[in-house]
Amino acid sequence: MAMGMPAAGGHGSRRRRPRRGGAINEINMTPFIDVMLVLLIIFMVAAPLMTVGVPLDLPQTKAAQLNVDQKPIMLSIRQTGQVYLAESELKDDEIVSRIGQLAKSGAEERVFVRGDKRVDYGRVAQVMAIVTSGGFKRVALVTEPDRK
Repeated sequence: MAMGMPAAGGHGSRRRRPRRGGAINEINMTPFIDVMLVLLIIFMVAAPLMTVGVPLDLPQTKAAQLNVDQKPIMLSIRQTGQVYLAESELKDDEIVSRIGQLAKSGAEERVFVRGDKRVDYGRVAQVMAIVTSGGFKRVALVTEPDRK
């Protein structure tokens, strides 16, 4: 009896290697991580472009008065939803054409929207959408300063 000799037809205490066609019980995470990083980068780049809405110059607390060289165009919305330019009432399809007549600097003209505090928010958003769809990008809401 030889101690170091393998048994007949076998390899002794050697482990068998898994067969090449056998199932792999490990998940390779590298492609998954690569895909997730690419999606993260895509969403980080695309998220600012997906904002739906009207660009606004929102007022901040205790903000100083805007220093405007020329008088901005003022649209007023009454509680009933009627839109006025100065003292003349406008229909929705007239808003862009009338503002265009007054705009000296074209689409870069500032348009201020003054809405009664009891007017429906949807109506204010609708008027602002009409103005921005007409090409005017500098649309702002006007509020009164806090009296506290």
